[in-house]
Amino acid sequence: MNEIQVHDKRFREFIPERAILAKVDEMACRINHDFKGLEIVFIGVLNGSFMFASDLFRRVEGKARITFVKLASYSGTSSSGTIKQLIGWNEDLEGKTVIVVEDIVDSGVTLEHTVSSLRSMNVAEVRIAALLVKPDMYRKLIPLDYVGFEIPNNFVIGYGLDYEGLGRNLPSVYSLVI
Repeated sequence: MNEIQVHDKRFREFIPERAILAKVDEMACRINHDFKGLEIVFIGVLNGSFMFASDLFRRVEGKARITFVKLASYSGTSSSGTIKQLIGWNEDLEGKTVIVVEDIVDSGVTLEHTVSSLRSMNVAEVRIAALLVKPDMYRKLIPLDYVGFEIPNNFVIGYGLDYEGLGRNLPSVYSLVI
């Protein structure tokens, strides 16, 4: 099996790059169908979503813009449960159709914060595109409209996700070896 070491932890390849890109293609097709002829604003949640947001955005047809917010909730391999907004909203989103692009949804705390902020800006519609979802952890009522992969409650890195700053550049997703 393909294993790597990052800092003090070992990780095993979990979702290969080709599977990720096939899923991104599938999600983009659904978005293109659902929003044909409409303008969409994609909002990537940094840092983890940058690779997914880029790949998804390049496959979207028609009028689309992208912007980013930077939120932090992780410390090491676990969520702190609190959200720090490091870079905020810099666009007028009132009346716009928005797709929030998340790398991973586990507890849903970051997602809930993001959607609440968007609704306070009077957006027309909010949809969620998440590459990875941990259904055993997700307890919020916000619907996840475009989901790449449902995964178990394992810590993962790669394809934008990191462990203590490293691993984001890996083209596949890797799971912590326990």
